[in-house]
Amino acid sequence: MKESTRWMFQKHGWRADRAIHNYIYFVYYYPYVKTLYHALKFLSEYLFWFKPFSPVLRTALGRYHSKVLSFGDTEKIFTINEDLSAVSSKNKKIVPFRHAYKILFQEPEFIAVMDCPCKKALGAEDRDINSCLAVGKKLASFWLDHGEKYHARRISQSEAIDLIREFRKRGHLTQAFFKVATGGSTGVICNCHPDTCVSLKATEFARRFNRDLTMNADAGYAVRHDDGKCRACGACIEVCPVDVLELDGKEWKFDRQRCLGCELCVEHCENGALTLYRDTEKPVPLDIDIIKNDYSERN
Repeated sequence: MKESTRWMFQKHGWRADRAIHNYIYFVYYYPYVKTLYHALKFLSEYLFWFKPFSPVLRTALGRYHSKVLSFGDTEKIFTINEDLSAVSSKNKKIVPFRHAYKILFQEPEFIAVMDCPCKKALGAEDRDINSCLAVGKKLASFWLDHGEKYHARRISQSEAIDLIREFRKRGHLTQAFFKVATGGSTGVICNCHPDTCVSLKATEFARRFNRDLTMNADAGYAVRHDDGKCRACGACIEVCPVDVLELDGKEWKFDRQRCLGCELCVEHCENGALTLYRDTEKPVPLDIDIIKNDYSERN
């Protein structure tokens, strides 16, 4: 058995079932994700009226979910040079889900990138597919040892940041995934497009059963608009992944509650009319500085 495989089994402790699930999930990424997508799509199109599915979906979404990241918070993750551990239930203020919420970055300078199963399954352009990142030696090593067919390769922190910048220019938001099947902790950072992300699609489908269901915890920010600088060009509206922005004539409108705080609209506004601010009514951002000061085990 390869050392990275032993690390993966050790991560799950006595839950050998989860370790086996983790292994199968990775080895059969594409059919696994594709089957999940089409099952959810079928349910949402033909059985959305069947309300007993709502608690089933809530259980599923509580075990496989994400935290949206601003670019600022993403950049901090890819510049840390020390181990970081925060595993208490207090983390639910950041990742408001029941089961998977551990924040662990071990040897974070060790990074791998590989093909995204969502994008592969949903027919994304070739240039967009190699986009999933593993942060930390144990996880990244597992990818590198077992992910040849996914074109897994090691990259530096600066290369990872450059890759994320390029994806964000093309309208891909950044998400950190927390999955019970892979240990319930951070490590996987994805560049997600709303048209080809099964996570974002799953939330869309689930909300046909219950508007409160979501697989995606927002970043913890909202957007401030400067009327004096706005030229009503519509660039922010085009890039918003959840359609919370609109122009009514020249009046700019914003649904703060549904905003993910991803920062894409801010980056794509050439006039500097938009700024991001911490929204205290939303989950705490996955900001490395906040975690070090308030959530880390060394405090």
